[in-house]
Amino acid sequence: MERTLTAFAGDLWIATGDEAEVREALRAMGDDAQAVLLFDDCTGRQVDIDLRAGTTEAPRGRGRPKLGVQPREITLLPRHWDWLATQSGGASATVRRLVDAARKADADKPSPRAAMDAAYHFMTAMAGDRPGYEAAIRALYAKDEQLFNSLSQDWPSGIRDHARELAGPAFD
Repeated sequence: MERTLTAFAGDLWIATGDEAEVREALRAMGDDAQAVLLFDDCTGRQVDIDLRAGTTEAPRGRGRPKLGVQPREITLLPRHWDWLATQSGGASATVRRLVDAARKADADKPSPRAAMDAAYHFMTAMAGDRPGYEAAIRALYAKDEQLFNSLSQDWPSGIRDHARELAGPAFD
């Protein structure tokens, strides 16, 4: 699934869409796009994208670059390693299958915690100096939707509406 991005210029919502759609919207803005803040809607964190035409990716190191393989360390108990050793395809393939199965099972239901964190990151960047911000964060983590909506009511509409959209699954 491709990530969804949202762009803001000051308090003004500019665009929401996949990376290609947002890139085109920002290119159309010309030099004004330099003042835009861009957010990943899944995490609420600020991101950057390359607006230049015909960009090339930086060369990658060893491994399986087309698959995006990144070696990292995980810690398991001996019984886990014993079980993994009996699975076909080896430990890495088995762990990947388990992770993919868990991701598919959770894909239909947004995580309330992930929604809270995404809203928090976005709000910190865009509403951190707004009246009621700290109380709105507390209401978000207390899952008090009515108070959250009340505290964010006077924020600029783009910021308010996007914060509420990101926070929505937290209140379900």
